[in-house]
Amino acid sequence: MLDQTFHNPSIGEMTFDDVISTIVSEMADGSKEQFELLIGTDSSTSNNNLDLVSAIVLHKIGRGGRYFWTRKRERRTPSLRHQIWREAWLSFELAQHVIQGLESKSFLQFNLEIHVDIGENGPTKELIDEVVGMIIGNGLAVRIKPHAFAASAVADKHT
Repeated sequence: MLDQTFHNPSIGEMTFDDVISTIVSEMADGSKEQFELLIGTDSSTSNNNLDLVSAIVLHKIGRGGRYFWTRKRERRTPSLRHQIWREAWLSFELAQHVIQGLESKSFLQFNLEIHVDIGENGPTKELIDEVVGMIIGNGLAVRIKPHAFAASAVADKHT
């Protein structure tokens, strides 16, 4: 994931290191602000392909934010269950990379959440306990629909 190209609507193409630098710069400039880092993945299928889009959202609470996204294409998964798990795992991996990238910047204060594109309504409701449990069990906060906008709105916009 670190070697993938990321995109930002106002900056254009970026490396993962560029994304981390931009996040650090934004947070340092707004040191009196409260920030959230929200990470989510959504996917779509076509033919035999699974198009996965992961987003990192830097939310300056009460003041908007910016986002960065990356795309990965893989062979289509055999079921919706596998597809949802793949989305959740990519978000989890990306969160780990973001945490590592920001580790040395101890002056930064932020909350980090993983947004998973599952909810109480629809066929994904059966996956809530296990997917949410995996993320919480690894020490990260998680949100599901309708509060999972990093996945269901931001990443979805680019699938």
